[in-house]
Amino acid sequence: MIPDLTEAMRKAAKTMGGGATLPFDPFAIATTTAQFAAGLAMKPSDLLEVQMAAAKQWTDFWTRALDPSAAPSAKPKDRRFAAPAWQDDPYYRAIRDAYLLASDQLRGLVGTSEGSGNAMVRFLLDQYLNAVAPTNFAFTNPEVIERTRETGGANLVQGFANLLEDLARGQGIVKRRTDPDAFVKGETIAATPGQVVYQNDLFQLIQYDPATPDVAAEPLLYVPPLVNRFYMIDLQPKSSLVKWLVDQGRTVFVVSWVNPGEAHRDKGVEAYVLEGIVEAIGVVRERTKARPDLFAFCLGGTLVAITLAYLKAKGRADEVNSATLIGSMVDFADMRDWSAFVHEGHLTALEDHLEKQGFIDSVELQRLFAAMRANDLIWSSVVNHYLLDKPAPASDLLYWFEDGARIPAAFLKSYNRDILFGNKLREGTGFTVSGEAIDLSKIETPMMVVALKDDHVSAWEAVYDGAKLLNAAYVLGGSGHNAGVINPPAANKHGYWVNADMPATGAQWLEGATRHEGSWWPLWDDWLGSNGSGERVKARTIKDGLEPAPGSYAKGA
Repeated sequence: MIPDLTEAMRKAAKTMGGGATLPFDPFAIATTTAQFAAGLAMKPSDLLEVQMAAAKQWTDFWTRALDPSAAPSAKPKDRRFAAPAWQDDPYYRAIRDAYLLASDQLRGLVGTSEGSGNAMVRFLLDQYLNAVAPTNFAFTNPEVIERTRETGGANLVQGFANLLEDLARGQGIVKRRTDPDAFVKGETIAATPGQVVYQNDLFQLIQYDPATPDVAAEPLLYVPPLVNRFYMIDLQPKSSLVKWLVDQGRTVFVVSWVNPGEAHRDKGVEAYVLEGIVEAIGVVRERTKARPDLFAFCLGGTLVAITLAYLKAKGRADEVNSATLIGSMVDFADMRDWSAFVHEGHLTALEDHLEKQGFIDSVELQRLFAAMRANDLIWSSVVNHYLLDKPAPASDLLYWFEDGARIPAAFLKSYNRDILFGNKLREGTGFTVSGEAIDLSKIETPMMVVALKDDHVSAWEAVYDGAKLLNAAYVLGGSGHNAGVINPPAANKHGYWVNADMPATGAQWLEGATRHEGSWWPLWDDWLGSNGSGERVKARTIKDGLEPAPGSYAKGA
């Protein structure tokens, strides 16, 4: 059935435009690109050298492309070009290789320039190169051409309708079209049995049912980031870290942050530390009569480090037994591509935007994170849904990723200005909580820091710098920011590296590190045991639950 394109176009036009504030500064972008161009013009000899090298590369390219006896170029690892035709058909192979060569040359050109705006220029260039890839166009993608032949063009008609539907939604993202019933929270995802045992205005505390007759004396308390819901560590049962820990005989508690609205606009970093983590620690201690082992992911780990320094300053460090930070940064000197957004102009624009609505919306955050991995999170969906008209396979991790949450204005202002832009956690005296200076170097709580080798959010070398600041044990897991965390031992994937020495740089650490196959989870479990009392207590059953896990905060909009 041909969709009503006229009505779809009318709805799309109605939602486009408007006078809303922007969470970034377009003038800062224009200024940065102008400065980059001016910088190139100031170095004509370097520019000439780049041009001459490019001319030689293109001469070599066309010589190979037009010579039928020349050996074909090697197949790249780029997943966009996985279809056999990209390698086997000389026409498509030439298109692919020309695109990859031009991309390398442009990235190399940007690399010749120095300056504080280079991260923004690299980000803009990457967005452009990702957008103009030949895979994104019907006439230069062999899979789309074959699909169009099969359907008589119906894929392009329906794909255009999908595009108009996304425009009409007005969210600025490509909707993943997949089975809407593949996952149900509390049934097929976030389904480890447990109960909400405490809640306040900021979080619900979940305690999970025991799976063994006795458990380790020290309970575990997980602190998630604010950006998404907590259940990345409780996806499907086969990959659930929560279930695995419970099966190892551990009592697991999880903080489930509320999805904040206008009423939470003044909840800053201090509130999340005191009313959130410190409060949760107190509840866990009261329920278990034991000191918890904290573990946290990404931004949650940054908050845990602040909490430990606060407790130390207050003479309350003994309230926590140990802490593990996963994919978390505390030293923000090296933010890689993310430094493109930590700019005075962008921060000011974002603060104006936050002042108007009281929070950053989950869709805005999703757009940002998608842009950082545009090929996987934007353009693959463009090809699947607009050109091929094929549904995306169900993915528990992407279901979680799309189940975003807002962040209050006060939190984001302080976090961006003081922690990211000012890097005050590294200074030891620049950031305070309730009047107490946060000095991470004074933390004496046993700590482990786990980094992920392909992490696009928290570069593993930067996480290593933070581990040195915290005097923590350091482990490097394989894979990326999210997938590297969800690495059950049964899958035997990704591997990890260990090295007891802590030299000056992450590169030096890796040189002396030993790689092991499989998951880092058992190694961490052993570390928890070695830093615990070794005592076992009767399994902690729950008799006073408020509601079943994952709770209304995780299920709510």
